[in-house]
Amino acid sequence: MPKKAIIYDLDNTIYPVSSIGDKLFGPLFDLILQSGKHSDSIEDIKKAIMRTPFRLVAERHNFSDELTAKAIELQEAMDYKYVIHPFEDYPEIKNIPGERFLVTTGFKTMQMSKIKQMGIENDFKEVHVVNPAVSSKKEVFADILQRNNYKPEEVLVVGDDPESEIQAAKALGIPTVLYDKHEEQDTGLATYKISHFAALKDIYLNS
Repeated sequence: MPKKAIIYDLDNTIYPVSSIGDKLFGPLFDLILQSGKHSDSIEDIKKAIMRTPFRLVAERHNFSDELTAKAIELQEAMDYKYVIHPFEDYPEIKNIPGERFLVTTGFKTMQMSKIKQMGIENDFKEVHVVNPAVSSKKEVFADILQRNNYKPEEVLVVGDDPESEIQAAKALGIPTVLYDKHEEQDTGLATYKISHFAALKDIYLNS
């Protein structure tokens, strides 16, 4: 069935978090390091924060309730004031017909500041920042389908995280594309796997 829309993730799909991570998360890393109220090494925690929603990181690395609360409070006010460069293949998404949606999990001020610094907000029909304490990507995806009268098979979800957007889309029957820029992951739950957005157009037009 012809596709009508693509839903994109943001972090590590549109741009590499590692390119801004130390500057963006510096205050958070300092808070965690000074607290000592966690398990595992700070380097492992830093890597996890750059790839995984914070609340999952806090749970998996056994942050104390106090540290988790302080870290969330800190991040709710954090923003990013410097230029962010998307991946070099990002412009390829503009060569693909159909509607584009951006759905990202995180803290709204922080996520919207990243989008602003990349200058990409107008590239998408809608931008959604999911607060996992209130909603989920699955619920947002379902809402996008319903409001736009899309059938699941008429949409693609593209992202880097098999446990987040890929899993959420699969639960709704939406075909998925794992964006694995450095070819480090198995296809896993995803329907397709790419390392460059040029490959996405063929999937969109011919799947």
